[in-house]
Amino acid sequence: MLGTFDVDYATFYEGGHASSAMVGACGCGYHYSQVYGINIDALSTALFDKVLTCGVYFEVKCVSDNRWCLPDSIIVTTTNSCPPNNALPNNAGAHYKSGIVLVAYRRVACKKSVGIRFTINGHSYFNLVLITNVGGAGGAMLVSIEGSKTGWQVMSRNWGQNWQSNSYMNGQAHSFKVTTSYGRMVTSNNVAPVNWAFNQTFTGGNSNCFHLHIQN
Repeated sequence: MLGTFDVDYATFYEGGHASSAMVGACGCGYHYSQVYGINIDALSTALFDKVLTCGVYFEVKCVSDNRWCLPDSIIVTTTNSCPPNNALPNNAGAHYKSGIVLVAYRRVACKKSVGIRFTINGHSYFNLVLITNVGGAGGAMLVSIEGSKTGWQVMSRNWGQNWQSNSYMNGQAHSFKVTTSYGRMVTSNNVAPVNWAFNQTFTGGNSNCFHLHIQN
């Protein structure tokens, strides 16, 4: 079940290449390589909710504006935050015309054609894993890792969608359990082989589940 639409103002986030939007508060890195492309958004502080909406999908469409907007809605992925600039007046120093438009938005589920992506960074005693392309409700709320020589360990959120383990995991195949925003768990067994290396990305299963009650 999809959420109902809320209405608020929005502005453009980047140009056609989105070069300066590639690194944001969710730590997703270069969005093209993480299959997000340029359909991304930066949320207000309230909506961003201290990174808990990283990776979440929104359907966005303009409200009664045929001058500056396309007629259809689009699906965007949250990869950044847009905190307020308290130095500006309440109208953000701009008129509500081109560049600032009234939009309707709601959280949605999103089906992915490929699996969850695990990018292993860090070093031997600081295993930092970036988790992207989570289907269904989007976003990772809880992550566990298992080595082929160890049991399951809960990872801690380092920042955004980067999750860390301080255990020595070299020379072990990696399995992951990812619990998504609305409680669906996806297990990817032995997704990284024994000979994995830092800065490599591996693809596991996905949560393309649509029987979710999406709330705003």
